[in-house]
Amino acid sequence: MSRTNSIDPGQAPRIEDTPPRRVHDLGDLIRAVTCVLLTMAVSLIAVYLRGVASGVESDVHKAGSRMDWLADVPTALLQQSVTVGVVIAVLVHLLFSREWIQAITAPLALFSGYGIVWLTSTLIVHSPSLALINAFSSQSTIGSPVLLPDIYAGLAAFLTAAGPRRMRSSVKWGWNALYVVALVMVIISANTISAVLVSFFLGRTAGMLIRFGAGTQNKGVWGADLVQALVSIGIRPIRLSRQDGPGEEGDPLAPTLADDLVESSRIYRAETADGTAYTVSVLDGQLHTAGYLMQLWQWIKLSGVAMRRDRSIRDSTQHHMAMLLGLRDLGLDAMHPYGLAENGESSIFVLDDQVSLERISPQDMGRADVLALMEYLDKAHKRGYTHRRITPGTLAKDQAGHPVLAGWQNGDVASSAANIALDKVQLLALAAACIGTEAALQAARRAWGEQALVGLIPFIQMVAVPKATRSQPQWDKQILTRLREGARALAPSQTEAEGGQVTLSRFSLRSFLALVLLIIAVIVVFTQLNLQQVIQAARSANPWMAGMAFLFGCLSWVGCALTLGVFIRPDRRHPVPILISQVASSFTSVSMPAGVGPAFVNLQYLRRNGYNNTLATAIMSAVVAVQFSTTFLLLVVIGLFTGRNTLSGMIPTNTLVVVIGVVAIVASLAMAIPYTRRLIVGRLLPIVASYARQLVDILTQPRKLGIAALGAVIQSSSLGLGFWASLMAFGWRTNIFETTFVFLLANTIGSAVPTPGGLGAIEAVLFSAFHLAGVPSGVAISATLVFRLVTYWMRIPLGAAAMRWLGRRNLV
Repeated sequence: MSRTNSIDPGQAPRIEDTPPRRVHDLGDLIRAVTCVLLTMAVSLIAVYLRGVASGVESDVHKAGSRMDWLADVPTALLQQSVTVGVVIAVLVHLLFSREWIQAITAPLALFSGYGIVWLTSTLIVHSPSLALINAFSSQSTIGSPVLLPDIYAGLAAFLTAAGPRRMRSSVKWGWNALYVVALVMVIISANTISAVLVSFFLGRTAGMLIRFGAGTQNKGVWGADLVQALVSIGIRPIRLSRQDGPGEEGDPLAPTLADDLVESSRIYRAETADGTAYTVSVLDGQLHTAGYLMQLWQWIKLSGVAMRRDRSIRDSTQHHMAMLLGLRDLGLDAMHPYGLAENGESSIFVLDDQVSLERISPQDMGRADVLALMEYLDKAHKRGYTHRRITPGTLAKDQAGHPVLAGWQNGDVASSAANIALDKVQLLALAAACIGTEAALQAARRAWGEQALVGLIPFIQMVAVPKATRSQPQWDKQILTRLREGARALAPSQTEAEGGQVTLSRFSLRSFLALVLLIIAVIVVFTQLNLQQVIQAARSANPWMAGMAFLFGCLSWVGCALTLGVFIRPDRRHPVPILISQVASSFTSVSMPAGVGPAFVNLQYLRRNGYNNTLATAIMSAVVAVQFSTTFLLLVVIGLFTGRNTLSGMIPTNTLVVVIGVVAIVASLAMAIPYTRRLIVGRLLPIVASYARQLVDILTQPRKLGIAALGAVIQSSSLGLGFWASLMAFGWRTNIFETTFVFLLANTIGSAVPTPGGLGAIEAVLFSAFHLAGVPSGVAISATLVFRLVTYWMRIPLGAAAMRWLGRRNLV
């Protein structure tokens, strides 16, 4: 869209700009989540810290004791007047401002606020918790089905959707009026503070979600206002034209080299009367939230390295300009800043258009280019400048064809040794993906020296490499391993190269899962373990036989390790870590259903050993298939020789048939619907076929299959012997084979129940099975408790220690 506007009577610049678009401010979504958390916090305080809540209300009443005349205020009239007045004033303002979308979404938010507070009140009123109901009850809500006052939720949602308040005076005065009403209602005890706050936060949540979904009008600087801002820093353009993004079909706000990869910026070209051209980068405050969150996530994720956190667009652009000027002062090729300007919600960064950069494709990188980039980075490092985010998109060359690094807005000065090492690792990994590991190591050795390269060994970790680099087609998971080995080979002594890895990741999926597993384990231990009953059973048991049951349980780890290890390649087959991984499965079983924990540990262990997801899943499935098949064959063989018919009496046939029927119906419906059929045939079947081929390849190797079956026999027999020893601990002598048969059958059925470690289900089925087999009920329950104590509860600490050992060595 082209417009002509006058800056002064003697000049009429030509402006080619696009109209402002509505933007989805990520900050609205964050504020909505914050309001949900505050709602939960206020509710918990009101219920469980009733004394604190009552004390705060008492202080408010005392502070307003001199305003007794407020008791005569007609509250209903006050609330109605404020509601009608605020809604009319804001809507009129929106209509006169031609904010059509917000004039629609604001009333919808009002209705949503009323709806959500009604729903919440209904849930509270019908809840069985009298403490929860009393926490929000007040004089005005006695006998009313609406426990929470709806005026605060409705108007809060309405004003939020019509806002932000800094942009409209009517919204600002609406909030002030609502605050006054809330204060009056609390002073006269018409509403409780907790009810008012919860209603406020519920309304803000609804309003923020609607505002985020509908978007808000971009209030940044555009057109003539942008020209006026340029005039304020000495640039009088005769033409200002908006430049398209890297792809007109893609995101026009994607980072480009025109302004040194500023994220979410608008790019303009300004031309003056003397022929000078400038690149104008406009960064709007509403779009800066995403960049700030990325910086914040890097700060949370990485430990031991400093990361920038630019809260405002002003901080971000000023820092970026200082970085570029510092690099040019070092004699390094970089973009040439002209100046900065600000206008309203936007920060304007002006660069000399005569200095430009051109992108280099990673596929076009040669050894000379990599060497030049490493020397470029080393020169910056020697003066304390670090980049902090070297990715394929930052590879560029200047007008003379010299390779340079772009995108210095996230970098910093006065950097620590850890940040410098992190920069080098990022560039080294990217170079290895472009030209190969050996060539990258040779270039680094030449540019940085052997000592610096050896010093990078503790920092060569997956967390140090950006996702964009790991997404390159040439990337493979063994690159970092080869880089570490290559750098270690340059060390003057083995001792110097054996330093442990530096802890860079403060947060990772592995640490998160470990924390979740620990929390679940603690909950399970304190809620499911009947300590008194277990102690009583343990005291009356023969300690020698109970100890033997524990040893048999530990022997099952050897069988599991044998089954898993035979499918691992000989060069990656390390007996001790494999055995310890099976010990670690005893920890995961306390927080996962029986069988799922060991499979999870096996899968993670295989992935850490360099197997891709498909092959690792195939090996893990082969282990499960061998263990299941062996257990089934043992049941059949022992059942035939012992004459037991327990199998037919314990399998819930009706339930099994119903489950099979439901699965068949779901599968048929999925294939009958064209969309899901195309999804299954086009996406899922190729993955399943690839996985099935690898699984068949694994299971068609007789020697490995025999050894795996032997390990499965050792595992199953050891657990059966463990229960036999538990029975012996109470003086009940049974046939070993019959005991093993009944145990395997009962344990298999109990493990099918999806509780952590089969808790409750396994105990119940074991007791029932052996009681039906003729064991007295007292002996059966005592033996079951002792067996679970020595093969489940006592193995949890050992599993936790094993998990920690594996985690330190990056094996899970």
